[in-house]
Amino acid sequence: MKSPSRLAWLFCSVFIVLVSFWYYPKWKNTQTEAVISWDASGYYMYLPAIFVYHDLKELKFRDEVVTKYKPAPGFDQAFLHPKSGHYVMKYSSGLALQELPFFLLAHTLAEPLGYPADGFSPPYQLILQIANTLVALLGLWLVRRALLPRFGEWPTVLTLLVLVLGTNYLDYSAINGAMTHNWLFLWYAVLILLTPAFYRRPTLGRAVAIGAVVGLMVLTRPTEILAALLPLFWGMQPSWASVRERLAFWQQHLGLLLGAGVAGAAFVAIQPLYWHYVSGDWIVYSYQDQGFSWLKPHLWDGIFSFRSGWLLYSPLLVTALLGFGPLRHRVPRSFWAILLFTVAFIYVTFAWDIWWYGGSLGQRAMVQSYAVLAWPLAASLGWILARPRWVLAYAVFFVLGVYYNLWLTHQAHRGGLLVAGDMTRAYWLRILGRYEVPKEARLLLDSNGWYTGPTDNAKVLLQEGFETQDSAACAGPPLVGRCSFLMDTVRQNTPEYTVPLQPGDYTWLRATVQARTEEMQWDMWHMTLLLVSFRKGDAVVKESYIRLERALEPGQTNTLPLDVHTPRRGEFDKVVVKLWHPGKTRLLIDDLKLVGFPD
Repeated sequence: MKSPSRLAWLFCSVFIVLVSFWYYPKWKNTQTEAVISWDASGYYMYLPAIFVYHDLKELKFRDEVVTKYKPAPGFDQAFLHPKSGHYVMKYSSGLALQELPFFLLAHTLAEPLGYPADGFSPPYQLILQIANTLVALLGLWLVRRALLPRFGEWPTVLTLLVLVLGTNYLDYSAINGAMTHNWLFLWYAVLILLTPAFYRRPTLGRAVAIGAVVGLMVLTRPTEILAALLPLFWGMQPSWASVRERLAFWQQHLGLLLGAGVAGAAFVAIQPLYWHYVSGDWIVYSYQDQGFSWLKPHLWDGIFSFRSGWLLYSPLLVTALLGFGPLRHRVPRSFWAILLFTVAFIYVTFAWDIWWYGGSLGQRAMVQSYAVLAWPLAASLGWILARPRWVLAYAVFFVLGVYYNLWLTHQAHRGGLLVAGDMTRAYWLRILGRYEVPKEARLLLDSNGWYTGPTDNAKVLLQEGFETQDSAACAGPPLVGRCSFLMDTVRQNTPEYTVPLQPGDYTWLRATVQARTEEMQWDMWHMTLLLVSFRKGDAVVKESYIRLERALEPGQTNTLPLDVHTPRRGEFDKVVVKLWHPGKTRLLIDDLKLVGFPD
């Protein structure tokens, strides 16, 4: 009989390949949906800069690339260094170093296959996608190899299935595998295999391998320096005796420690050498105005928020967090190192000011750590499997978690309902488990307001038909009556409409407006805002808004609502309604209303 865990790995591998090359083959896509796009193109950009355009300082090719391939809306993967006048890449070079063999293969094949050898044509996209997939399959194989002798067949089987079917690892291995997280997952799997092997039999080869792996990870993402916690603290206990024992170990094997340090430094040194070459400075902070809030990490938002909460979007990973108790019992030498690493990794990940990490499905910055969290996950699953009365309950949780993750992955790509990085509680509840919702539901991405109570006692507090506007503002066929208000680069604001209001008058307000545009506006920062603000004198007590273009199709007229709960705290004496149009498109609005709903 074949090993169940081997069959599970084979199933997961086939599933990843099908998702990658059949369900959502990014290598066939273009622009921002290509393999080499968004942040992935920033990490990759070193390779065409060096081998195709021979321009690592001025990046004169950037406009050509953006115009032809449009990997991102602009070219923000580099910034102009003020002292040298040269461009400095925003992202570290570690991923480009790992992609180099595959890039060279594509570069060799591009012209013979009839494609431009420019670093971005289809051969580069396809071969990089193949590389991403191979990395994912190898990473899972190494995770299986680490888990199997420690936790047994069936906990290992379930761990692989949870990771691939039930977490956002699926997205960042099969679809967005050109990001760093997929490749770092592999190196964490390597590291957590090497570390216990080193302590069983310390050799220079294993020490150098550990140092090189950690160094390459740091070169890929500097915060992966946390990976060093695993080999440094493996097998230790929180006691002075354990500390003295470890210090004595390193004193005895000082040469091995130096070997690991030299190997790691050799990789890490590549980045300051690059910085010095392009800017003259050995150290350059390439993220400029982005940084960490060390004293106020965004832990709650990062883990639980509807916007991009780690456990909200991968709830099956709760199983891993509950597995540290069983892990301590099953593999005690791993416990403190993995616990320390997990706590530090979560803290640093969510201390980053951009804690939602852009358009991320769940928390992509956590994905590489799953190769380590697989240990407490397997320990937890082993504990459950040993208790039959828990198995059925977990089976239900597992099935729901898998369905939820597959639904999320579909909605993030083909379904289109998931708006990664911009989710709100109201919108998440509105789309949960659905495959179609009215486009007006996207307005909940800006406002959590959603009134579902009775409307029998509603009272119209404001109704503005814009019938008295000047002829210039009254352009185009009216939506209602004889005139609609034209918003464009000249008329960016409507008048402010004020309604006297006191606390207790109404529990909910609903502002609606009819709108029509002939042009699609994709940039959310240029979308038209319908604003409702509660004020005390000139002071704003509460303000809510929606972006109209989220729910507008060119050539169609829609009535768009904004529901607002009146402030639960603070005094106010009026409510103000207005529209603001910061974009360059033309938008017609009409029939602006404000309705109040009492208790």
